[in-house]
Amino acid sequence: MRLILLFILVGILSACTPEETVSELTVHYPKPKVLEPFELLDQHNEPVSNKDLLGRWNLLFLGYTSCPDICPMTLSKLTHINTKISQLAESQVWFVSVDPNRDTSAKRQAYVSYFDKSFIAATQQHKQLFPFVRDIGLIYAINDDGGTDYYVDHSASIALINPLGQLEAIFKPEFKQGQVPNINAEKMVQDFRIILAQSK
Repeated sequence: MRLILLFILVGILSACTPEETVSELTVHYPKPKVLEPFELLDQHNEPVSNKDLLGRWNLLFLGYTSCPDICPMTLSKLTHINTKISQLAESQVWFVSVDPNRDTSAKRQAYVSYFDKSFIAATQQHKQLFPFVRDIGLIYAINDDGGTDYYVDHSASIALINPLGQLEAIFKPEFKQGQVPNINAEKMVQDFRIILAQSK
């Protein structure tokens, strides 16, 4: 009788254990968002669309090849983050250029190849690009004064798209006084583990 009561008690306590939650740097959507149809061009000038998100976890980061700090720092971290994540599940990193006028396919290819040749480096004209970026929960703005030496404001967050092609989460950077916003690689990998476990 005591043994039966012990099993019942263990079952009740297990049911009361709260589900592990992600860190304050991650926004995990309880109901993943279905993305609108899109078509971008990769670094080989080949079209990529919603179907290229299917069957794996995708990490999407905005940037541009002339970016002085956030982009190279984040892409460098993403090479290590993706190595760890890919041991847990099939994954792909997307570098989405928000500077299509300067970032030719050759530039994008050379840029991502420096970090990891397997990364997808996609872009499109602003008319198609802006709605896509907004749909994945990110944003950008061109600071163009008419010259060629302009800069682009863009989100430093990373969008996580699940294997069904839905927006699952946003990984936000840490903001520390006097420092460039940067992704916390350790927390991001740990949060991905939690999301992955909850998705099964």
